Amino acid sequence: MITQMKKYTFLVFHRDYEPFLQQLRDLGVVHITQKAAGLIENDEALQAALQHEDELRRLIAQGAPDQLLQERSNIEQSIEEAKHAASQAAVWGEFEPARIQALKDAGYTLRFYVCTSSAFNAEWGIKVNEVDGKTYFVTVDSADSVDIENYATLLPVPEKSEAQWLQEAEHLRGLLAAANARIEAWQIANLNHLKQQLVEARQNIDWQRVNLSTDKLAEGALCLFEGFCPIDKEAELNAMLNSAQVYYEETDPTEEDATPIQLRNNWFVKLFEPLTGMYGWPNYHEFDPTPILGPCFLLFFALCIGDCGYGLMLTLIGYLIYKGKLKIEMFDGLGGIIMALGVGSTIIGYLMGTFFGVDIYRAEWFPESAKAIMFNNLGENGKIGEYDVMMVLALIIGVVHIILAMTIKAISYTQRDGFKATVSTWGWLLLIVGGICTAILAMTLSLPTEIVKWTLIGIGAVSALGIFIFNTPGRNPLINIGAGLWDTYGMATGLLGDVLSYIRLYALGLAGGMLGAAFNQLGTQVLGENPNIGTWIGFILIVIFGHVLNLLMACLGAFVHPLRLSFVEYFKNAGYEGSGKLYTPFRK
Repeated sequence: MITQMKKYTFLVFHRDYEPFLQQLRDLGVVHITQKAAGLIENDEALQAALQHEDELRRLIAQGAPDQLLQERSNIEQSIEEAKHAASQAAVWGEFEPARIQALKDAGYTLRFYVCTSSAFNAEWGIKVNEVDGKTYFVTVDSADSVDIENYATLLPVPEKSEAQWLQEAEHLRGLLAAANARIEAWQIANLNHLKQQLVEARQNIDWQRVNLSTDKLAEGALCLFEGFCPIDKEAELNAMLNSAQVYYEETDPTEEDATPIQLRNNWFVKLFEPLTGMYGWPNYHEFDPTPILGPCFLLFFALCIGDCGYGLMLTLIGYLIYKGKLKIEMFDGLGGIIMALGVGSTIIGYLMGTFFGVDIYRAEWFPESAKAIMFNNLGENGKIGEYDVMMVLALIIGVVHIILAMTIKAISYTQRDGFKATVSTWGWLLLIVGGICTAILAMTLSLPTEIVKWTLIGIGAVSALGIFIFNTPGRNPLINIGAGLWDTYGMATGLLGDVLSYIRLYALGLAGGMLGAAFNQLGTQVLGENPNIGTWIGFILIVIFGHVLNLLMACLGAFVHPLRLSFVEYFKNAGYEGSGKLYTPFRK
């Protein structure tokens, strides 16, 4: 839910302005309204403060000045170069570079060549080594040298032997340890101070923004600004204002106000608030979608995973992240929601009868009593008519989800704009829900055809009046009819596509189960009828690799597609805009 806010207008004498801001910041409950971003962000002083903040953030993130980091990077690069040179020099064995130079001074030049072993001619020179079908050899040339470069590749003269390059790499590792020590010493001496500077810079920016959002009246003698406070902090703020003896007005926010929002949800729903934030926070006069988005996303995710074994793995991973035992930067702070998704996937996966790709519903070793609540018991042999029960279930979930969205839209729009402005919305809701409920009652209770016919006629007539005649009260009825026809076209084409989109819940769960079963079958084939240590190792490697890969792909699909169903099909039919701003009080 969205916390109710109170709007405050403050009028302060200029001499009391800064002390009063100090009091507001110390209290830390007022979200101060800021002017348009363009009017504030173009201020030169604020731009300089923002740039200083960015520099502090960058320096803290990288953990050392550029000079120290560059020094370490250069040493690491030199180590890699020395290791590479050592590997190239290894084929020439041990030698003294000084002797090569001495021979050159005496008029003899050593040339280093490589060629394919099949092309090597022993008369060319001295064979030094043969590696991977290549022969490395050396020629000693005086004034009269034999040209063999048409048959072999001339290599650079090695500067050092392998042992010398490795010795240099070891020396560089010592320099690297010293560079790391200097970086660590810098961090001990400066990092905490920089973090404190960052806090102060952030507070300075907030202070400047408040100043820039304050209107100066009566030639600067009076300062006027606005803010918002949650209703549960109202008494605390009023007590401070009365003691400060400043003029203020307290009112309820209007549609025109840029009222911030503060979400107030229980621990379970709060887990899914980041998903709402990915799309956009609700406006103050909108509904909070998280209480419905959270459970529905959990259900959709679990259906896409479709395997209780994978659910158990996700639960364990989420628990380890939540307890800080497993450090994965991109999942930092998301251990709770991963655990919830894992538990949901375990339950739904069990109901779908799949455990690490094994169909436990058809497994003889699995207790029959434990199969009683599985989805395969619905219909006849897991089918409703000619269709798989999971496909029908996915479509039913889609219909319910969209009807829920339309119901929320009708209620929230009526609360905001009044019933007259939402007659068309209620007409569509009556037509769809009434028609579906009548059809269900007719099939389950065997209602007489005459009653069903007149019920549908009554629902259709009332809905038609709302959709085509009274969709915009006070407007020309002919224009309303035209608007209703256009709305009908949009509904007829849009709703069908929206409902069919939910088949992806069935398709992803089916694909994941089939792929898991395929890895199990491949591992079983490797194991064979007479397994030994080698086949058991192959079986274990294939099964582990296959299921880890399948889990990763399943999680990606189970995140993206349910998110799309929520952000597109659900939010569109619910009329959700998501253009609100979070409540961020002015405080230290």
